[in-house]
Amino acid sequence: MSSSGSTYGDIHRYEPARESTAAALAIVLLTLVEIVFVGLFTYGLISGWAGENSPVGNMFMGGFLAAIFIDLAFILMLYRKEFLPDVMIVKKRRRKWEDLYIREEDVDGESLGGDPWESIKRAVYPYYKR
Repeated sequence: MSSSGSTYGDIHRYEPARESTAAALAIVLLTLVEIVFVGLFTYGLISGWAGENSPVGNMFMGGFLAAIFIDLAFILMLYRKEFLPDVMIVKKRRRKWEDLYIREEDVDGESLGGDPWESIKRAVYPYYKR
């Protein structure tokens, strides 16, 4: 998808946001509904709607809380879709061993057996150079 001339960090595609008036109006209306739900939830907490005497009070207050978060999700979805630009940045694909911070010469690892005398020297004196 990226062209061969692109380097790491270059912006490959930039489409400005649509910024539609209908989306702005929908966000304003959803924000007003959000304020109403938050107000009802706060009033319900203060008034004790979820008290011990009410069998469905906790579900009622949970419903208000769910409505608050669902409404907030719709506000954020509209904002992200209509008011943020669509930007695609070229990223360099790394090989798996690079993610583990391994040097290229150590990709194959070390042999399990090897010279036993070398292993003894390394066990006795860990700073021994090969």
